[in-house]
Amino acid sequence: MARMAVTRRDVVYKTVDDAELHVHVFEVEARETEGPLPAIVFFFGGGWVGGSPEQFFPHCEYLASRGMVGASAEYRVKNRHGTTPFECVRDGKSAVRWLRAHADELGIDPDRIAAGGGSAGGHVALCTALIDDLDEPDEDPGVSSKPNALVLFNPVVDTTHPATRAARGGGAAERISPIHHVKRGDAPTIIFHGTADALVPIAEIERFCAEMKSAGNVCELVVYEGQEHAFFNYRDGSNSYYAKTVSAADRFLANLGWLEGEPTIREPP
Repeated sequence: MARMAVTRRDVVYKTVDDAELHVHVFEVEARETEGPLPAIVFFFGGGWVGGSPEQFFPHCEYLASRGMVGASAEYRVKNRHGTTPFECVRDGKSAVRWLRAHADELGIDPDRIAAGGGSAGGHVALCTALIDDLDEPDEDPGVSSKPNALVLFNPVVDTTHPATRAARGGGAAERISPIHHVKRGDAPTIIFHGTADALVPIAEIERFCAEMKSAGNVCELVVYEGQEHAFFNYRDGSNSYYAKTVSAADRFLANLGWLEGEPTIREPP
């Protein structure tokens, strides 16, 4: 089946400290169905220091072709804005809230908004769902900043390790440590992770998923033997693990009732 043509537009979703933050929105040129569509917003990796929203442009384009509105958001990072992970989380929550506040304009369902991301961006996505504070005081608290599902690629789930506490907020690290905020009712989650990840050990992810399941939440872990950190990236389109993870994400979203039919991406054997 041929994929539907997808367009991209860039919108400023937040202005803070003279920085304009853009969200790059992907949608089909001509919708084949009536009614609002599910949406997903991705956050790039880069250790809260750097990175680019272009990392998830291929994911957005594919999911838009499958009947979603895809978005990849900028957020403040240390190299460009002199910020900490706390500001990253604030911006992530602002991006989810912006999508929900503009649901009618974008033609999306405010009750079917997912957040996704890789590494530090996966941490940002997780925090939008699990952290109850860090909302901007000038934003409408009546519009939720929490997503309804999570699609995560080797995310940081614990920011309290002694070796990295200083970089992630010192004694306040637990405040933005997802594993310390798991509770019943958290959004259904899928995580893609490699067993050879030296930055985020697979044991941490397994522990996080166990906490989620213990709380009664859906947390699906897809493990890739021998794969290292950032194994999932599109690169030049030749990375088989990009196709494998995107296909699995498609099926996860379909099981939630957000997508119809089979994945259209060619998954390598």
